[in-house]
Amino acid sequence: MKLLGISGSPSTPSKTLLLVEAVVGHARSSEPNVDASVVNLRDRDVILSDGRDPADYEGDTRAVIDEVVAADALVVGTPMYRGGYTGRLKNLFDVLPNDALEGKPVGIVATGGSDHHFLAIEHELKPLVGFFRAYPVPGAVYAHDGHFAGGEISDEGIVHRTRQLAGTLVEFASRMPRTLYGADGPAIPRRFLRDS
Repeated sequence: MKLLGISGSPSTPSKTLLLVEAVVGHARSSEPNVDASVVNLRDRDVILSDGRDPADYEGDTRAVIDEVVAADALVVGTPMYRGGYTGRLKNLFDVLPNDALEGKPVGIVATGGSDHHFLAIEHELKPLVGFFRAYPVPGAVYAHDGHFAGGEISDEGIVHRTRQLAGTLVEFASRMPRTLYGADGPAIPRRFLRDS
């Protein structure tokens, strides 16, 4: 099973990256057949979406698209800024093919300065994952500044929840057929509007 972690944080050091790495690490150590890796979007040159066919991207953009498509399950993480996820993460979803996540379980982790943005997971990230006909795994992990100290996750409750999320992702990906992803959405053609 191929598990891909994605951190959409622009910061270094990054609490979001720590959470993503924790979930991926727990999955890797709990199940020997898990091939797990992490993409830190801050370190990758994913160009801004310009509406082209995803197959036409090159370089880092192409490489990240290919990693997402090849994954059987994903952990997606972002800091919450003003109640929303980062532009880096939004751009990644803009360049992905519409079928890149079909039938895949996706664990969500998010960070913020306080608990104020916890519900953005439910109102923004889970619908985004659902658009791609993937399965947002119940029980997302949200952590705020008080859950970290010395560049590490210091709260045992958060550590326990990252372990739970990892276990659920591995179990879900190993048991659920990838062909179950619901009904097709409406066909919406892309058009370029030109000045007459």
